Amino acid sequence: MGKIYTIGETVLDILFRANQPFAAKAGGASLNSAVSLGRLGLPVNFIGEYGLDEVGNYIDRFLKDNNVSTEYVYRYFDGKSALALAFLNEKNDANYDFYKIFPKKRLHIRLPEILPDDIVLFGSFYAITVEVRETLIRFIKQANKQKAIVLYDPNFRKPHLHELSKLKPLIIENIEHSNILRGSNEDFSFVFGTRNADDTYELLKDKCPILLYTASTKGVYLKTPKISEKFEVDLIEPISTIGAGDNFNAGIVYSLFKHNINLKKLLSLTLEEWSPIIETAIKFASHVCTIYDNYIEAEFAEKFKINA
Repeated sequence: MGKIYTIGETVLDILFRANQPFAAKAGGASLNSAVSLGRLGLPVNFIGEYGLDEVGNYIDRFLKDNNVSTEYVYRYFDGKSALALAFLNEKNDANYDFYKIFPKKRLHIRLPEILPDDIVLFGSFYAITVEVRETLIRFIKQANKQKAIVLYDPNFRKPHLHELSKLKPLIIENIEHSNILRGSNEDFSFVFGTRNADDTYELLKDKCPILLYTASTKGVYLKTPKISEKFEVDLIEPISTIGAGDNFNAGIVYSLFKHNINLKKLLSLTLEEWSPIIETAIKFASHVCTIYDNYIEAEFAEKFKINA
């Protein structure tokens, strides 16, 4: 069995409603996915960075308590762990303010050795951050060379639209190094100006063979060279949408690992094989929308543990 690597930013999410803070959670897209996978008992490693401060110590303990390896985390002393203030609106969608004081050296670590059965998940703004990109892209290229599965989630936020002209080439390069592209309708609208899954896949199919296009309550679309399918999602009353996409990604990775799907098999999956994978991902995302955590609850995870 291979290992799972998620690589991305680390923040402490402080949640506000009606201008009052009410919760603080370790966060960051890839970290959220890693915690859910750790709670499922899978061999997951988080690759990232946080400070040698109290916030960093809290995040480090939290990851380890949830069975996530921090062997490849860079702990720095000449900076502070990042904070994210998440302001929930009446629909419980979040707007963010970020506070970051990073060191001069970023992601200064020894990278793990990737093997063919491994799965790599990366994305968000971290994946297009100049200060870490050299290390990150070297890791992703090594995963490509070893024919590991690579899943990329752009998770592109509206506040970065003014930088799109310089960031878009990096996003495209990330897509080209991926086997699965998972993004929301907002991601693709912001970055490429597309309005639906068909147009998005037509634009990007030569760069990445598999597209998972999520459109909130409108459904999930699977696009491959041989498959074009829509999956419905259950209507729920969300408490918080923070972590929904991250846990959709965790659901995909979990199913690939559970069914021993390597890159060769991934590219030949039938619709019948894809259906339970996507349905599980939808369950993970929907569950997280009903709680204030950024990750699936331990009790929920028990129902899916492979050796349970």
